[in-house]
Amino acid sequence: MRSTVVDTLPLPVRRSLKKLGADIALARKKRSLTVVMMAERIVVAKSTYLKLEKGDPTVALGTYAMSFFVLGFGESLGEILDARKDEQGLFLDIERMPQRVRRPKPPVSL
Repeated sequence: MRSTVVDTLPLPVRRSLKKLGADIALARKKRSLTVVMMAERIVVAKSTYLKLEKGDPTVALGTYAMSFFVLGFGESLGEILDARKDEQGLFLDIERMPQRVRRPKPPVSL
């Protein structure tokens, strides 16, 4: 059965996944690793690894992460959505800042 994720993915996302798969394939070839060697090292079937290189969105994120690790890019995944580089998020934080900051009122004593 085909996943609905595949059917609903926006075109730019599909293109990005295909590019990511092609980049992984290129990195593998530069390191003189075969498809079988990569599949063994990331502990998946050869067919799953081939799907990864094609940018198939049904491949688990953990499989992509393991391929990054094997190729020497283990920390790259954690930097994709780094909050310090999130320009839109930082802009929204600035917009939410209060116009004025007031001193808290002292508690009323009886």
